[in-house]
Amino acid sequence: MAESSLKKISIDELTPGMYVQSIIEQKGSVKIKSQGKVLKQAVVDALKKRGVKTLLIDLSKQFIPESGEPDLSVAAESPVATPPENEDETSEARVSFQQEVSRAATLHKQGKKIQKQLLNAVKQGLPFDDKVPREFSQALVSSIDRNPDALLCLTKIREKDEYLLEHSLNVAILLANFGRFIGMSDSEVNDLAYAGFLHDIGKIRIPDSILHKPGKLTDMEMNVMRDHVYYGVRVLEEVKIPEHLVRTVSEHHERLDGYGYPNGAREDEISQPGRMLAIADVYDALTADRCYKAGMPSQKALQILMNDTPHKLDKALVQQFIKCMGVYPVGSLVKLNNERIGMVMAQTSATLAPKIKVFYSTRGNHFLEPKDIDLNTDTAVRIEKAVKASDYRIDVKAFFERCVNI
Repeated sequence: MAESSLKKISIDELTPGMYVQSIIEQKGSVKIKSQGKVLKQAVVDALKKRGVKTLLIDLSKQFIPESGEPDLSVAAESPVATPPENEDETSEARVSFQQEVSRAATLHKQGKKIQKQLLNAVKQGLPFDDKVPREFSQALVSSIDRNPDALLCLTKIREKDEYLLEHSLNVAILLANFGRFIGMSDSEVNDLAYAGFLHDIGKIRIPDSILHKPGKLTDMEMNVMRDHVYYGVRVLEEVKIPEHLVRTVSEHHERLDGYGYPNGAREDEISQPGRMLAIADVYDALTADRCYKAGMPSQKALQILMNDTPHKLDKALVQQFIKCMGVYPVGSLVKLNNERIGMVMAQTSATLAPKIKVFYSTRGNHFLEPKDIDLNTDTAVRIEKAVKASDYRIDVKAFFERCVNI
């Protein structure tokens, strides 16, 4: 899909003859996940009634609606325009952040435990039951459907000695959110999250001296490190993981210019799920705290992703990923112009004005009573820059557990 064909519009700009790629912002408890043609004005009215605010349309799929079409044609097209009449007909009703965060925290801990069990099995050369990680990945997607901000916040809680466990878990979360944002089907999103959860499983067979080396790897060490993709693919094939998922995992280090590995695949030789996995993998690696370095601010990592387009990463998908995450992603820390620091808790219709929880004063270097602020409505305060927790010796995990009550 060409990036130029996608356009973000408000619900008031939506007219019959447009094709909706995805819904970006919606208020209310019923989440509409469909996509398709807007055949008549009744479709627009239904979306307004359901609280849809902003949408992503595909200009290349615009059409001239025919007059006098029977109502049956609307149902036949499976358009975005036929939302269910009650919540029982939806897959997951939206809930508040506070309602979901405790459940998400339990999932996050469970994910690290399952990841550890998988790595131990692979390290010992033992097979594992793929049903457990598969069902867990589906549970992640369900949490994203209920409220994506809860799990996205949890991706920012890092333990320096647990990178291998957290990285694949976080990539799965990022991919579930990304897949939903661009309008993928339930099965596609579940597969994408599952591939993300398994993508680095081969790293357990890389020597620790190379895997955890703080400095730059030598050419010989880099060749050994690259073998993690080969090991991972072999393990997944032995466990009889579906072939299309093995392919996605095998492509997470391939690049569009052909200079990736292990196969040096180029452009159309790399699948869309593989391209998406590559983007989420790089983003989480750049923002992660390691035993030898602090992760960079999300804003800088997103800029690096853009700099790697279009020669290495898919430009249209990177742009969609940035729109999905927001300039200041949920869970990231920002410094305000009043010398306060807050955590981004949710996006708003204004790209540079998310909802934040202020909790720290840089003037006095001390914690504050947490306060929620919607920068989209509170114009007296604005974001000055993105910051890292390590810059101010802030324990994000302790703050999150105390202020968000998980």
